[in-house]
Amino acid sequence: MIVPTVSLPMYNLPEMRPANAAFWHALRDLLSEAGVEALPEGLDFKRPPVPDRIGAETLFSQTCGYPLETIFRGQAIRLGTPCYDAEGCEGPTHCGFFVVPADSHAQVLRDLAGGTFLLNSRHSNSGMNLPRRALAEIADKGTLFGRVIETGSQPGNLDRIARGEADMTAVDCVTYAFWHRHRPDAGAGTKVIARTPPSPAIPFVTSVETPPRTVEMLREALHRLAHDDRFAEIRAGLLIKDIVDVQAERYRALLDYEAEAARLGYPVLA
Repeated sequence: MIVPTVSLPMYNLPEMRPANAAFWHALRDLLSEAGVEALPEGLDFKRPPVPDRIGAETLFSQTCGYPLETIFRGQAIRLGTPCYDAEGCEGPTHCGFFVVPADSHAQVLRDLAGGTFLLNSRHSNSGMNLPRRALAEIADKGTLFGRVIETGSQPGNLDRIARGEADMTAVDCVTYAFWHRHRPDAGAGTKVIARTPPSPAIPFVTSVETPPRTVEMLREALHRLAHDDRFAEIRAGLLIKDIVDVQAERYRALLDYEAEAARLGYPVLA
């Protein structure tokens, strides 16, 4: 028997656990009212942002758009895309921020040539795919940085930038907003010097093996959570203004950024 799991691993600072838990509890109540049974009591806070797969056990989660089109292709169904109340977002879109230490002399991306770049994951959209497309315009013969260090964590990279341990990183603008909200002292040690191209925001998903009727109930519950005044405080806790449907073609367009970077001679962020 498959035991369903629920998680919100994309914006999962330890300080955000109460807000994430409140979101799931509200969604769980709506799903229970609709007749969905055997719902998990709580979120799996240990699920990584880029898991090994999106298996049949995944009832509800949130997954970056780029791996949905690459390593997770065919494994998930999109349930809706949040519209975030954060700088860098417009409707159901977001972007990546290039972040440097506050005392950095860099004013434009080219000023960071030869430096150390912190990368959360080779499968990340805002941490790799979108920055790669922006950096492809200035990379010389496929190389820009002296070192690229893969760390596994966007918030961890921001902490390190604030401490002056590297020259630059790229993070999701929503991650940056949450990190600033919960770690303002560290936030004062960083600054944004550029943005990546835009992208559809990170969608909520379920496994492709979730029964169609349950998929529809998940979508309806998210719609109610996004529009019912009872949940306004819960939405504000996660900076969510709305949850909307975004056409699949807009996510597939993330592969266009990949192809464009390759045509410009920068297939790998380096």
